[in-house]
Amino acid sequence: MRGNFNDFDATFTTGEDVRDSSLTATIDLSSINTGNEKRDTHLRSPDLLNVAKHPTMSYHSTGLRRSEGGWVLDGDLVLNGITKQVPLTLVPDGFSEGRLSDQRATFSATAQISRRDFGIAIAMDTGGVIISDKVSIDLRIRAFRRK
Repeated sequence: MRGNFNDFDATFTTGEDVRDSSLTATIDLSSINTGNEKRDTHLRSPDLLNVAKHPTMSYHSTGLRRSEGGWVLDGDLVLNGITKQVPLTLVPDGFSEGRLSDQRATFSATAQISRRDFGIAIAMDTGGVIISDKVSIDLRIRAFRRK
């Protein structure tokens, strides 16, 4: 199942040295959209995202480093009141200049997390789980330099 969050705030700050760049993001969990309202309502429930108790998740980068395929943005993800280190693999998709001569960049960012690491698990009577423990994160980031 694929879905997205429609309400979020993110700031990407670049440093003179690219390794001094940082990212902070806050996502409104109630804005989950999988294209199925019944499923979205269940995702917001105490069984899963528990939006009433933890309305947002956030990401704060702690460092940026080169890797074989591009860059890795290290950072802390806070979800369900639990903080875990989650590295995001960044791959530059392109750089351009906007119509006002501003610099623009697009990136893909990916990671995989375990729902259980964040205290989110639904057990079945038979001992299994209803949904996969692994959650893939796939972001498309468009950044532009403010003057």
